[in-house]
Amino acid sequence: MKLYYAETLNPRKVCAVARYLDSPVEFARVDLRKGENRTPAFLALNPNGKVPVLEVDGRGLWEANAIMCYLARRAQSDLWPSDERQIDVIRWLNWSSEHFSRFCGRLYFEHVIKPIFGIAGADAAAVEEANGYVRRYAAVLDAHLRGRKYLVDDILTVADFAVAATLPYAEKARLPLDGFAEIERWYARFSDLPAWRDPFPAKTMA
Repeated sequence: MKLYYAETLNPRKVCAVARYLDSPVEFARVDLRKGENRTPAFLALNPNGKVPVLEVDGRGLWEANAIMCYLARRAQSDLWPSDERQIDVIRWLNWSSEHFSRFCGRLYFEHVIKPIFGIAGADAAAVEEANGYVRRYAAVLDAHLRGRKYLVDDILTVADFAVAATLPYAEKARLPLDGFAEIERWYARFSDLPAWRDPFPAKTMA
């Protein structure tokens, strides 16, 4: 298996899961600034032209959450539970994509990605809207985490990796997360995982 990645949000969580599971993957870095994600060979694996992509037997599996679930299932790991807890994991994966990480990711784009690619100036209206939504959904997450170690049944799952994806960049992305003590506690525990702290084979991009 070959895992194509760049040092950005969605590849980060997949690389972390691969490292946590000690998955037998070959890491292949894609230089986004050189357009390596737009080559015919890459587009044959992922027509969306995005990372991450997991190449398995010559076929491309794309979308970060799907890749995390695949790797966990392949390893027979409780990161992807084999019982009814799967439904709760799916709920939090969808919640993250549609709500929390969606708006955290917008701030990441405005404050981190734009400067990397030489795009001047954050969109003030987009930032204001995202700040409001981040705090709204952070309140939901904070309340759910009260008294819990992790998101689902107090076991570590791919849902934790998904929801935490933007938090390593909280300062650079200017995420408005001050005052959410339960998120801070949960994330401190999560950050104790070596695979999360250091998921990438190389570090050359924010």
